[in-house]
Amino acid sequence: MGPHRVAGTTCVGLLLLAAAAAPSPAAQLYEETIPIDHPALGLRVRRPDNAVQELAARLADGRTALRPAGADADPLRGLLRRLDIRPDSQVLVFSRTSLQRQAISPRRPRAIYFNDEVAVAFVPGSDRIELAAADSGLGVAFYELEAARGRQPRLTRSAGCLRCHHGPATLGVPGLYIGSVFPSPSGEPNFGLGTVVTDHRTPLAERWGGWYVTGTHGAQPHRGNAVARDPARPERLEAAGARNLTSLARKTDTSRYLEPGSDIVALMVLEHQTQMTNYLTRLAWLARLAAAGEPAEAAVGTGAAPRRGPGAPDVALRRALDDWIEESVAYLLFADEAPLAEPIAGVSTFTATFPRRGPHDAQGRSLRDFDLRTRLFRYPLSYLIYGRAFDALPDGVRVRVYERLHEVLTGADGSPRFRHLEEAVRRAVLEIVAETKTDLPPFWLPPGDDRSGVAPIAR
Repeated sequence: MGPHRVAGTTCVGLLLLAAAAAPSPAAQLYEETIPIDHPALGLRVRRPDNAVQELAARLADGRTALRPAGADADPLRGLLRRLDIRPDSQVLVFSRTSLQRQAISPRRPRAIYFNDEVAVAFVPGSDRIELAAADSGLGVAFYELEAARGRQPRLTRSAGCLRCHHGPATLGVPGLYIGSVFPSPSGEPNFGLGTVVTDHRTPLAERWGGWYVTGTHGAQPHRGNAVARDPARPERLEAAGARNLTSLARKTDTSRYLEPGSDIVALMVLEHQTQMTNYLTRLAWLARLAAAGEPAEAAVGTGAAPRRGPGAPDVALRRALDDWIEESVAYLLFADEAPLAEPIAGVSTFTATFPRRGPHDAQGRSLRDFDLRTRLFRYPLSYLIYGRAFDALPDGVRVRVYERLHEVLTGADGSPRFRHLEEAVRRAVLEIVAETKTDLPPFWLPPGDDRSGVAPIAR
């Protein structure tokens, strides 16, 4: 699976992006959408379990508060602080592709701030802040914070965004994605030319159309910082002054934002993270459907097929689950990552602060350590194995993921797909995870270590 495009739509997404044209023959095939109201998932009656919901509960009962918007108050900064999101994660998108599209332009881009589990979107001058949070059962849950001047901010759940954030571009589950478009000088995307959904597998030359990008990347081209000025050639982005930008002073008034740039390294991390979360959500949902004995056509189709009942899993759905485990493991290990031809360097403090979040092993190593010379991370196993979405995988499936990771990292699986993992890197990743992850199965642990908290592998 690799970079892909999404079909044309008039719906514009809430947080990151949502609109484009028909897929090209070489594009990734999309997964069937799994209905959020499927009875085997039980999501309609499931309580949200995510960091934003936890903050909403603290706001509701008075345990914490956000200051009203005003001349001496900054609800955005206070919100980020309570969600443990650093301002240096800021990236800026100027394509008009969200529910606040009328307020967005190259002169007034939308800012996105994020940590492992929450993304926050803000447009200067707006009294609404948009949030999305990885949820242990719901996939990604969406919220809005109303912060009108002089009023106590209110944090509420939003469902309308699922029109665009639960479908082909998010692997058929509620999720997020980053897209690359061909924007006009006003920021309007050309839907006829399509949108590339990007992640770490996408060549840089196809990334970041409609986004500002600050940092250095040598001669490697990308689509960021540029617009198509000639209406007769909407696919031709103006490249002059668009590469290796270290300042956006000529593009927008950055004094209205918490940071002066749109860091290239932060953007690459966010790209990886959005699709990784979607992979883990779909894997968890397929596992629950398989455990309930749902036929494949009922799981992802009309839901009209009869249930088989627990203990009699549908063969097609079981096969789909096995395939999805393989694809998730490949994505976790950065298989098919687009190589960097030259070093990448950001201009904010993000490159320094992101690795500090750890966890670190006794040698000070972390899965967050950057490489930025030939690939994104020095130790290519996603840091999201520490996250809520990974830990929420059903026990049996989570152990099977661990088993496949262990086979690759020990060299028992020498498939060409994993040849990017040098022997020293494999060994380092094994050691880091063994010291820093708490729910490992016994086969990953040194003798005498009884940290395992997961069920045995179900055969």
